[in-house]
Amino acid sequence: MAKSLNLLLAASALFTLSFALQGEEPSQAQAPLTLDECVARALVKNFDLKIQGYSSAIAGETLTIAKADYLPIFTDNAQKNASQTYASDYYTRSTQGSIGVSQKITTGAVVSVATGLSYERALSLLLTPGSLNPAYLGNITLGITQPLLAGAGSTVNRAAINRARIGVGIASLNYKSRVLLVIDNVENAYYNLCYASEQLAVKKHSLELAQALYNEAVSRRQVGVATDLDVLQAQVGVQTAQQGVILAMQTLQDNQDNLFNLIGQFEFTDVLRPVEFPSVPTKAPSFALSYKLAKDNQPDLLATQMTVRQQEIDTATAKNARLPSLDLGTSVGYNTRESSAGRAYDQLGSNGGYDWQVGLTFTMPWGMKAQNAQYRTAVYTLNQTRTQYLQQEQLLMLDVRAAVRSVRANLDSVKVASKATQLSEQQYELERARFAAGLSTARLVLQSQDDLEQVRISELQAKVTLRIAVAALQQLEGTSLKHFHVELPK
Repeated sequence: MAKSLNLLLAASALFTLSFALQGEEPSQAQAPLTLDECVARALVKNFDLKIQGYSSAIAGETLTIAKADYLPIFTDNAQKNASQTYASDYYTRSTQGSIGVSQKITTGAVVSVATGLSYERALSLLLTPGSLNPAYLGNITLGITQPLLAGAGSTVNRAAINRARIGVGIASLNYKSRVLLVIDNVENAYYNLCYASEQLAVKKHSLELAQALYNEAVSRRQVGVATDLDVLQAQVGVQTAQQGVILAMQTLQDNQDNLFNLIGQFEFTDVLRPVEFPSVPTKAPSFALSYKLAKDNQPDLLATQMTVRQQEIDTATAKNARLPSLDLGTSVGYNTRESSAGRAYDQLGSNGGYDWQVGLTFTMPWGMKAQNAQYRTAVYTLNQTRTQYLQQEQLLMLDVRAAVRSVRANLDSVKVASKATQLSEQQYELERARFAAGLSTARLVLQSQDDLEQVRISELQAKVTLRIAVAALQQLEGTSLKHFHVELPK
C-alpha cells in the first residue's frame, strides 16, 4: 500500500512539472495572478474584441463618406472640335477649356460656378465682313438647382450624415456590449479555475486523511485492535481518494486552458501564476438601484434606442420621397467675344454680353406606388423596432430581478454551506476519536470523511456560484467597466 501511495505522489509530481512547463502550475513564491490582470490582458488579446473593433472603424468611415457628399467638387474640361457643313466650303475649328466648382448644401440645392475660354476659327467665303475670325469667347456663369418638393430641406438631405453618426454610436455600444461579455466570461473562467484549484486541494487533503486512516488501521491490526476488514476498507478509501485527485487535476488543467483561451495566454511563454479566490460579497443588492443602472448603461437597450432614431430618419426620408419632383433651375452669367484671350476675360461684365435662364422641371411616377410602399415599409419597421425596445425593456427588468434574487439566494447559500462545513468537520473529528477508542469502524470513518469532502466542495461551489451571480448582475448593470477600471475608446 505504501508503494502505491509513493507511485501516486510521483505521478502527482510529474503532473505538477508538466503544468509548470506549460505555464500552468505556479511557484509558491510568486504573487497570485489577479482577476484584474486577467481582464486587462483579455481586453488586449481577445479576438472577439478585435473583430468588433473593425466594425467600429467601418462605422466611422461610413460617417466620413456621408459627409463627403457636401464637399466641393472641382471640374476641369478641355476639348478640340472641328465641323464642316455638308456640301459647302464652310467649316470651323475650335478649342475650348473650362474650370468650375460645385457644392451641395443642406437644403438640397447644388450651387455651381464655372468659367471658360474658347478659341474659334472659321474658313469660308461666306463670312460676314468685319466679323471677328478667329475669335476668343469668354464666359462666367453662376448656377443654382433647388428641389422644391421631393428632396428639399435639411431633414432629408442630412439624413445620411445623421444616420451614419448614430451608426457610430451603435457601433460603440456594440463594442461596449462585447467588452462586458468578455469581462463576464473571464470572471467565470477565473472563478472556475479558483474552484478547480481549491477542489484539488480538498481532494489531496482527503487522500492524506485516507492514508493516515490506512496507516492507523494497519497499526491497530498488528496489536489486535482492528480487523482485516478495517484495513481493507481503509485501503479502498485510499484508492478512491487517489482517483479523486487524478480527476481533480484533469479538471484544473481544463479550466486553465479555458482561461488561457480568453486572455491570450497561449501567445506567452511566462508561467501562469497561482490564482486567488476573491472574497465573496456580503451585501445584498437593491433591485431598484440595479434596474436603474441597467436602464442607463445596458448597451443593447441603448443601441435599440439609437436604431429607433435611425428609423425615424428613414421614415421622414421615405415620407418626403412620396412627393413629386419639382426642381427649380436658375443660372446667370456674362459672355464676351473678342480678338484676344486677355480681352475676352477683361471685358466680362462690361461689354453688355450676358445670359440667364430660369426653369422648372416636374416629374412624378404614375401612382407613386413604389414610393408609398417604401413609406409604409419604413413605418412598419419603425413600429417593429419600437415594440422590440419595449420587449427588451421588459426582459431587462426580468433579468435584473432574477439576477438580484440569485445574488441574494447565493449569499444565504454561502452562509449555510459554511456552517455545514464546520459541523461536518466536528462530526469527522468525533468519528475519528470513536475509531481511535475502538468504538467505530474504518468504513464509518471513511463515510464521515466523504461527507466532509462533499460539504467542503459544496461550500466552494456556493462561493463560485455567488461570484458568478454577482458578475452576471454587474454585466446587466454595466458596472463591470467601473469595477475593473476599463476606459473605452471615445
